[in-house]
This record gives sequence, structure tokens and C-alpha cells, in this order.
Amino acid sequence: MATRKNDLLEQEHKTPESLKAAVSDMTPLESGTDSEAEIRPVDDAGEGGMDLNELLGSMNDDMPGDDSLDPSENELPEEDDPRKPTNIPDHAAAPPDGAEEPALTEETPVKPKRASRKKKAEEMPPFKPEPPTAEDSVPGSTDSSSVLEIDDPMPADTPEPDEFTADVPGASPSPVMPSAPFRSNAPVLTIRSREDVTTNEERDDIIWHEIRNAYRTRRILTGKLGGIEQLDNRKTIAIVDYKGFRIIIPLKEMMIQLPRTNNEQEYNELMLRQNKILNNMLGADMDFIVKGIDSKTFSVVASRKEAMLRKRQLFYLDTDPSGAYRIYEGRIVQARVIAVAEKVIRVEVFGVETSIMARDLAWDWIGDAHERFSVGDEVLVRVQRVRRDSLEDIGIRVDIKSISQNTSLENLQKCRIQSKYVGKVTDVHKGVVYIRLSNGANAIAHSCYDYRTPGKKDEVSFAVTRLDAERGVAVGIITRIIRQNL
Repeated sequence: MATRKNDLLEQEHKTPESLKAAVSDMTPLESGTDSEAEIRPVDDAGEGGMDLNELLGSMNDDMPGDDSLDPSENELPEEDDPRKPTNIPDHAAAPPDGAEEPALTEETPVKPKRASRKKKAEEMPPFKPEPPTAEDSVPGSTDSSSVLEIDDPMPADTPEPDEFTADVPGASPSPVMPSAPFRSNAPVLTIRSREDVTTNEERDDIIWHEIRNAYRTRRILTGKLGGIEQLDNRKTIAIVDYKGFRIIIPLKEMMIQLPRTNNEQEYNELMLRQNKILNNMLGADMDFIVKGIDSKTFSVVASRKEAMLRKRQLFYLDTDPSGAYRIYEGRIVQARVIAVAEKVIRVEVFGVETSIMARDLAWDWIGDAHERFSVGDEVLVRVQRVRRDSLEDIGIRVDIKSISQNTSLENLQKCRIQSKYVGKVTDVHKGVVYIRLSNGANAIAHSCYDYRTPGKKDEVSFAVTRLDAERGVAVGIITRIIRQNL
């Protein structure tokens, strides 16, 4: 028995050269061996292999607490290390009690005695790896890199055990498992917490859904008149921009009421006037009802006329629960400015268009309406008169200056006779010059001392000769023209 223990110790402390010679004569595994038979984790009482916990314990050379072997003497080449898992034949199993142990030969692998490491392995929790597949294992390979070391913590970038592949020379590399799929439906990462951000595609989908819903329910939408186009068949259409979508409205659906004529020359003049009105309406807000849509090309055809007729029916012909009209004489309503000229503006009052002259815009004289009003503005007007003949024949007259307070007399008190003030010419009619002074008062001049003739928007020096409190104007003379508007 002592001789056998000495032989085992000598075999365990062999030098790398002698052990390499002993291992090189071992019979290699056949290429046709089943891959599942290379490493067979069995129980301690089973046959055909060593305990898996003992095998994993023998794989770690740096485990503390092992005093039986010197670490410097245990460093062996990877290809000659006898402690790596091999396919152990059945005749190499431990003999039963009482039987003689067979002599060591070159064909019989030596099972070293690792009592202290077995104790360490038993203290470790049981390790139950998944059975290897044919792609993950290479027949005849005993490279220690094919087995994970469980004592050292796994790095963050190390793949999972089922994705780890042995690096064996001559073996075909196994396919690398793809990483986690990209979440294309993940929400947008916002700067501020719990804030919703809408992309351009989502915004377009929401707007298109709104248009489709308005087409089914015949709801009135509002957009801006963005252009006037003439088609190849010489027909004119209006283009309304609704939140980035192109809305097409035929000219006959714009409800521009012009007198009918049978004369070709008059008809051409009316068409020119109609185009001029449309050009002045560019940028104005337009109500429309969707009449047709095309989901493939995202084309929309609408009608402004139908939307205006519906508003007329609701606000001019129908009554409220008390039996009164919603729009009546003396009521202040809100209107849209759809066109602006020098002395007049055009507004839409709930489906009915009307014009407001410059004298009804403000108490002080206005030289150019563009200075105070623009297309697309919303103003308050007072209804002066309403005519309700039929749905398509409704007329209305409104003004703006009656809403504000008359300050003509207050501004007139700021003027003194024989005093001079700076003013701006607002109009010239039949030799009479109308001036708005810098203090806000209205003035009239019948003569001019300057050799030049005053014109609109000229800056002049005005001398007051008389105050007309009844009309609320100052009467005087233009002494000179400070600056002409050329």
C-alpha cells in the first residue's frame, strides 16, 4: 500500500516534460464520438466519470486554502494538463473495496488525489449547467477555455454561458448569438421629466386623422388661403393650407358673389375682378367643409361655400332658445379681416362678407388702412343693419369706430390758435387737404404757403387759425412741407 501511494505522489509531481510524454501516447477520441459523451456530469455514486463539483474545483488553480500542492509546481501547459475533463473509459473507474488496483500504464489516465480541493468543491453550491450541444462542443477538445471559471466574477461584457464558445484550433467557429433587438417603439427621451414629444410623422398622422374625421362628420375646419393656381384646363383653384396639408377649393366654391352677365367683355372684366379679390384675400382665414379625400396621395377637396351657408343658417336665420336671432342690430360681434385696401377693409361676419369704409374705421382720420389693419386680423365690429331675404341673399353693415370712445373733442382742446403743429396729410380732395396732427387732432387746410403741392403721406407744418368744435376739427394753413412722400 505504501508503494502505491508513493507511485501516485510521484505521478502527481511529475515534471511537464515527462507528463507530456505520458499524455501524448494516450489514444485520442474518435471524430465520430457523440458530443454529449465528452463531458458527462454524473453523481458521485455513478459510473463512467468523476464528480462535477470535484471537476469544477480542480479547474481553479488559485483557490485559497490548498496546502497540499505548491502552486508553482502545479503550473502545466494547457494542452498537457491532466486535470482537464476527458472522456474517461469505464475500466478506469475506481475499483471496489478489497480489489487490487490495476497497475498504471500509458493507456490508463491517472486520477490524482485531490482531497482538499474536493472539500472545497463540496462547500460550494451545486452547479447545474445546461447540457452542451453539438455546436458548442468540439470532439476531442480538452481546452480549459471551454469551461467557465465560477470563482471569479463574470465581467459585464462577458456573454452568457450558453453563448460562450470554445476557441479550438481547426474547429469551425460557432455562430454568435445576436444582441437584444432594438426597441423601435420606445418613447422619445425628453429633457424634462414626463414631457411628451410628438415627432413629425406622428403629427401628420394626427392631422390626417382629423381631416378624415371631419370628412365623415361634415365638421367645419379653418385654414389660411395660401395660393391661387390655374390648372391646365384654364380653371382657377384656391389652395388653403390646413396645418401643413394642401386643401383644394374650386373657384365656384369660394362664394365670391359678383353680378352675372352674358356679355363676353363684361365676363372677362368680372373674372379679372374676381382674381384681384382673391389676390387681396391671400393669407386670410377660410372656413371650409371637406368634400372628398384621397388617402394614397393625401389630397383633399373642400368647399367654402357650404361652410358659409351653414354659418348663415345658424347665426342669421335660426333663433336661440329665447326666440331671438343671434346676430341683430346693435350687437357687437367678432369679424375676420379678409382683405385690406387703402381706404376700405373687407371683413367676414359669420359667413357674410361686407366692406367697411375708412370713415367708419376710427374717429381720427386714416390715410392708409394698411397702417392699422392686416389680412388675418380679428376685429370687433358693431352691427348697424341686417337684411335677411334668403339663405343666399343676406346683407349686413358694420362699423368699428362706434365701439371706441370719441376722442376728437379731447384732442381738439390740445390745440391753440396761432400755434404751429406737425401733421401728416391723409387725403387731398378738391383742393382741400386733410391732416392728422401729431397730438391726434384732425385738421383741414385750404391753402399752402409752400411752392410745392402737398400730397398724401407728406409731413407738413400746420398753423391753427380756428377751432371748429361742432365738427371737431382745427382749421388752418400749411406753412411749409417738411418732407414729401415721393
